[in-house]
Amino acid sequence: MKQELEKQILAAVQALFNVDVHVELSRPEEQFGDYASNVAMQLSKQLGKNPREIADQLKPKLEELDLVSGVEVAGPGFLNLKLTDAALVQAAQIEPAKSLAGKVVVAEYSDPNPFKVLHAGHLYTSVVGDSIANLLELAGAEVHRVNFGGDVGMHVAKTMWAIIKQFGGEDPQQLNDIPADQHAEWMAAAYIEGTNAFEDDESAKAEIVVLNKRVYQLHNENDHDSPFAQIYWTCRQWAYDYFDAFYDRIGTKFEKYYPESQTAPLGLETVRAHIGEVYQESDGAIVFDGEKHGLHTRVFINSEGLPTYEAKDVGLVILKKRDYNFDRSVVITGNEQLQYMSVVLKSIEQFEPELAANTTHLTHGLVKLQGGVKMSSRKGNILRAVDVLDEATEAVKALGQSEDDQIVLGAVKYSFLRQRMGGDIVYDPKESVSLEGNSGPYLQYAHARARSVLARAAESSHADGAQLRSDAHVPQARSASVLPDHPSSHDATAALNGVEFENGERSLIRKIGEYTEVVNKAVNELMPHHICTYLYELAQTFNRFYENNRVVGDEREKIRLALVQRYAETLRSGLSLLGITAPDKM
Repeated sequence: MKQELEKQILAAVQALFNVDVHVELSRPEEQFGDYASNVAMQLSKQLGKNPREIADQLKPKLEELDLVSGVEVAGPGFLNLKLTDAALVQAAQIEPAKSLAGKVVVAEYSDPNPFKVLHAGHLYTSVVGDSIANLLELAGAEVHRVNFGGDVGMHVAKTMWAIIKQFGGEDPQQLNDIPADQHAEWMAAAYIEGTNAFEDDESAKAEIVVLNKRVYQLHNENDHDSPFAQIYWTCRQWAYDYFDAFYDRIGTKFEKYYPESQTAPLGLETVRAHIGEVYQESDGAIVFDGEKHGLHTRVFINSEGLPTYEAKDVGLVILKKRDYNFDRSVVITGNEQLQYMSVVLKSIEQFEPELAANTTHLTHGLVKLQGGVKMSSRKGNILRAVDVLDEATEAVKALGQSEDDQIVLGAVKYSFLRQRMGGDIVYDPKESVSLEGNSGPYLQYAHARARSVLARAAESSHADGAQLRSDAHVPQARSASVLPDHPSSHDATAALNGVEFENGERSLIRKIGEYTEVVNKAVNELMPHHICTYLYELAQTFNRFYENNRVVGDEREKIRLALVQRYAETLRSGLSLLGITAPDKM
């Protein structure tokens, strides 16, 4: 609708003034119209005329447009346009632009490291990554969700060192003594122990460095049989099982998991192939000189010949391209990775410029609890992913609500997604589960409320039909001809065609009509928070409508039920993009 109207306004400008101009409509406050344009002010310089004069010339031309019922000139030359009721119904169709039709997109997010615990940042990245992938799919892209993590590297060596120390040697049989429900926490504790030893004990540090080489070696030799390898492979699988269980809990699925052990060889090969032209030797290591590109220099292969994170990421980018031949790759990480990824992509740009150009890196801040709330000491000094979910569950309990996982997930996901991606994410457990504020459960309840209105109308029509059959002594099955024609999802639009809306009805259909524009904006910017803002405003608009307009039993029942139906469909569609369920009952 918006794009069509912009084209029509451009045609009117060209017909009147024979000039080109960029026409972009905005949404004013409702009392000023449905769309606003500053095209007259844009034309002022080109035509050498006062913008108000230009607007006055455009006004009658725009009033001739089929989509427009009225035009007002405001201020120095703004044009406020009011749509026809038919145009509002047309705009209310859920038809986002298929701007990415035929494109292949790889969405990489979450990226946890085996042998370490999932923290709140992994939860956030998983939630926002899933929503962005949903947006890309809605825009017509073939989306592949992938994950990446470090199954080799110093963090693995530190964990292995602590395990071997605890076992008194390389004894994989002792792994059988670790309860299954404690695997993840046990490995996380070992990682902390190994990290402290690496920082405080020089002899332990030297031993960990040796173990780091052994981890790479067992991959190179495909060793699954030595005691050391048995400990490693068992613990790695425990980590993957832990990841899978968590992703299943939050409703996120990945098509492929890229371990660093798989990307490291390709990264090494690629970096070494471009020594001299892209990468340089420096003190026995291989580096990329980022200074000459306004960045900083980073090591890609260390002095011991092992790949750093940088080389592994080079391998990952190339491997994703080989696997999917993507048109675009979207990578979501924390803000601390911004400069790091800039260097990696700049180095790739030197030998594969298109590959670097087609990779989009999005970042986010830290997840923090509102007011600096302290977690219990047993949970360590990080905010774990499970801690956030547990806090939400406790907040639901405190309100006396049912411990419904979908409500908890709706609360957490919406609380994350409604904040613009980029800065730190402040999470307030109590606010997130409220049924009265800007929250996921509030919107879930809003959907359930709309569905209850539709269900009540259906029950009323059934009762009326039963009474009619009784009076007419008709024992056969219900006949549709004796029932009111309540709209379904298929005929709600038909019920609204040709309708002249009353004020409250018009406000609601107008707001519903903004959905497609908001979705298109969220797709273009890869920013799900636009969906959240809109859905909250939509629910508030519906509440005002419902408070002031009787639905069931009113002479305009058919029209208003069609509006409720379309509202519920829009709310469900938006929540789905956020990865949040829309229950019919709460």
